[in-house]
Formats: sequence, C-alpha cells, structure tokens
Amino acid sequence: MQNKIKNWIKEILDIKDVVLMHPKDIKNGDYAFVVSPENAEKDAETLRQAQGDLREQIGKIEVAGRFINFYLSPKFFHGSVEEILNNKNFGKNNLYLGKKIMVEYTDPNPFKPFHIGHLMTNTIGESVARILEVSGAEVFRANYQGDVGLHVARAIYGLLKNENLQEQVGSHDVQASNIGNAYVFGAGAYEDNPEAKKEIDEINKKIYHRSDDKINSIYDWGFKVTMEAFEDFYKLLGTKFDYYFLESKVADFGLEIVKENKKIFQESEGAIVFKAEEYNKENQPKLHTRVFITSQDLPTYETKELGLTVEKFKIKPDMNLSVVVTANEQLDYMRVVTKAIYLIYPEYTDKMKHITHGMMRFATGKMGSRKGNIVTGELLINDTIALVSEKVKDRDWDEDFKKKISQQVGVSAIKYSILKQSTVGDIAYDFETSISFEGDSGPYLQYSYARARSVLERATKENILPDPHSDSTEIFEIEKLLYRFPEVVERGVREYEPHYIANYLIEIARSFNSFYGNNVIVNKEDKNSGYFVALTFAFTFVMKKGLHLLGIESPEKM
Repeated sequence: MQNKIKNWIKEILDIKDVVLMHPKDIKNGDYAFVVSPENAEKDAETLRQAQGDLREQIGKIEVAGRFINFYLSPKFFHGSVEEILNNKNFGKNNLYLGKKIMVEYTDPNPFKPFHIGHLMTNTIGESVARILEVSGAEVFRANYQGDVGLHVARAIYGLLKNENLQEQVGSHDVQASNIGNAYVFGAGAYEDNPEAKKEIDEINKKIYHRSDDKINSIYDWGFKVTMEAFEDFYKLLGTKFDYYFLESKVADFGLEIVKENKKIFQESEGAIVFKAEEYNKENQPKLHTRVFITSQDLPTYETKELGLTVEKFKIKPDMNLSVVVTANEQLDYMRVVTKAIYLIYPEYTDKMKHITHGMMRFATGKMGSRKGNIVTGELLINDTIALVSEKVKDRDWDEDFKKKISQQVGVSAIKYSILKQSTVGDIAYDFETSISFEGDSGPYLQYSYARARSVLERATKENILPDPHSDSTEIFEIEKLLYRFPEVVERGVREYEPHYIANYLIEIARSFNSFYGNNVIVNKEDKNSGYFVALTFAFTFVMKKGLHLLGIESPEKM
C-alpha cells in the first residue's frame, strides 16, 4: 500500500520524490506526506478530487501544518484482513530474489565454553538469515571455528594436569563441560605461571604438527565431544548449518595468498604486515597496520580470515553476497582484512557485508549467573529455562510438554532480549523481566499468540467461521497495524536489523490484547463475530511469521 500511495501522489501532483511515513500517533492517520505549508491545502484538495481504485482505499485526507495525512478506509482494512488470510506469501518480498547469500555466524571454538557472545551472534545471524530467505534469497548458513591455537593448548594442558577431566563417560555435554573447566584452569595457569606458559606453548606446537600421540588422542576426543555439544545447543536454538569452516584448513590458504601478493604486504621486523593506513580516504573509517604473518612465520587471525573468505567464494563461486556477523570489537580488524581482500580480489568488492553487535550485560551489572558462576551461553539458557519451569510447574500439563514449553519460552526470552534493539548497542539482560508473560518480552509475544489460538478454538466449537467481509465502519487499532507487516520486513532486510520486526510484534501483541479485552470475539448473537474471528486469524498468521523471522517458536498453548 505504501508504494501504491507513493506512485499515486507522484502521478497526481506531478512530483518526483515522495517520502511517506506513519504518524507517531495512529489517530493522525495511517500515512503522512510532507509538503510546503503554503501548498498543503491545495495539494490535499487535488488528491481528494482524484478518482480511481486507490481513492476508494483512502477514507479521508486531512492537512495538519505541513503534513498531508491519509486515513485508509474500512474497505481497505477489510481487504487487508482477507489478503492476510488468503495469501500464504504475505510478508514476503523480492529484494533478494535469485541471490545466493552465505551468512556466517556463531563461530564458537572447540575446547572452549560456548560464551554469551556466541549466543548473541547466533541469535542475530539466524534472524538475518531468515529475513534474507523471506526476501527471496537462497541462504547458506556457515560456521567458522578455531580448531587450533593457544586456546586448544590451554585446554589440553588442563586435561593433562587433571586426568579426571579426561574421563570419557557420561553425555558429550558432560564431557564438553569438563573440557571447558580444563580450559579455564589452563588459561589461568598461562597468565600466572611462567613454567605453565612454557609448557602450554610447547603443547601448542605439538598440536600444530600432530607430533605427540597422547596429545593427538586427547585432541581428537575433545574436538569430537565439543562439536557434538555445540550441535545440541544449535538444535535448541533452532539453527542448522550448511557449512563448517575450520581455522586449521583455511590458515594455509591465507599464508599462500599473503606470500603471493608482495606488492600489497610488506616485511617489517621479520613479520609480514599490511599497511592499510596508506589507503585511508577522507570521510571514511580510518585503517591501520596489522600483522598477517608473525616473525615465526605463523598466520595471524587476519591471514586466516583472508583464507576463509577465498574458500567461501571457491565453494560458492556464484555467490552474490558473503555476510559475517561478529562482535563490535572485531570491526576495525575486519575493515583492514576487507581492504586487503578488495585489493587482491577486486571482483569481491560489494560482495561482502559485516554486521557487528554489542555486548550482553546483566541488569545487576555483574557478569555472574543466579548461581554465582561465570556466565556461559549454555548456563544463561539453562538458568532462564529453569526460571520458566518454575512458572509453569503447576500447570495441568504432562511433564514432556512442560519441558518443551519451558525450552521454547526460555529461548524466546533470551532471543527477544537480544533482538529488540539495534544490533550495534549493548544490551542489559534481566532474568525476571525477560521471562515475563506481560510487557516487553518474548514470552509475552508467545502468550499473545497462544491466547489468540485459544479464541480460534472456541470459535471452531461454536461453529463461527472467519468472515473477512463486514459492513461495520469501525476500525480497530489492530487492523491499522497488521497490514504493515510487509513494510516492516522490507525495512528489516534493507538495514539488516531484526529489531524492526521485534518492535512491530510487540505493537501488534499489545493491540490485539486490547482488542481482546474490549470485545467479545466469539459470540453467535453478534453479526460481526465472523469478522472478529477473521481478524484474530490474521493476527495469528502475522505473529507466527514474525516470530519465525526472529528464530522464536510459537506454542499453541501456554
């Protein structure tokens, strides 16, 4: 509708550029158009006198200062409800139709705990992938993992010093947790104990060259166990990856590329560096020098990232876009890597997109869980699920269903907390607020959906069928919001920002609950009941699709 009105205004008023917006207060109309105050009334009258199908969709046109406000008609809203019910593709767009896009996100390292940053990257990356898919793209989900490096050596050092942590008993989650504890021990020893540091550095060399049978055995077991534990986590979060890239595999590619491009990379004190500041331009982010190969002839993260990018385009040579989701602190270094890639591979220019996100902090300001432990992503999820379990323990449901609901609601609490604001900002996570069935939370969205589904069950029992046709001239706020869903999705994909969708879903949830509280939806004596039921159906369709784009499940009852 937005585009239709834009084109209509262009044609009637004979102007080139039209910017339409939704008034902040819904009472001021459904769309607003800015004009010069002296021409406002004249232009409004010209539009009022215009004929055609679109004019029937606009109830009235009013002037408020330099704004021309458009109020859509009951006929339009009834038609929009019918479209939502009949159009299974409602909300989709073709912005990326036919495009092949790889989205890399999550990127946890084997032998280390799955931390909160990985949880944030997973949540944002999965939502971006889904929004791209609904915009016509063929999306490939990728995960890049550090299977070699000091973190592995630290974990293996911890395992060697405490053989109990090497016990291959229990689930892979339990074994992975033991490996995580070993890593924490080894990381502390590396910082505090010079002898331990020396030993860990030696272990690191043995891992790289696979020269020690015992270490190889521990490594192979640890890699398998932690990767399996990650898969359990991905399943809980609703993510399934198409490609896994490993540091050990892409490092050599990167080394070759750097050594083959001596015009771009320079020697400096025995190391190979890229002096990116030589390419700085006015009004663009400043670049700086970074090391790509150390004086020990070892590849840095930058070189591995270079190899990773080239490997992606080798696997998908017809790929239109490579999207990477990381934390904000990697922004500067990624800019340098990207510049080096563009110099070596100019054909990749405009085919790479970097999305960054802030950090998660707790509302209390303490980086500790309710149990007083250092918070990992897994612990945060489990703590949140446990809180939800307490809320539903007295419900008259079987235990399997309670567990399923607790997981779905717990995951939604965290995902919504991450996605409800722009990705670049830090977020303050509050356990109690996040799991509330009221207010600004993921569970509130799920509860609103489940409430609407229960209304539809009652309508079915009363044999009241949804009827999108109505003679009523009353327009409800929920009608004024539901038709906007495609606009919101389109804005979300253009800006790679899921928070537009999250905020919109809160709006329609509040609006539906207000509609529910002020009207008897299922009532055989009310001639409008069929329309109310159709409107409720439309709400469930949009809410379920919107929650899916956030990576959140839609329970049928709560």
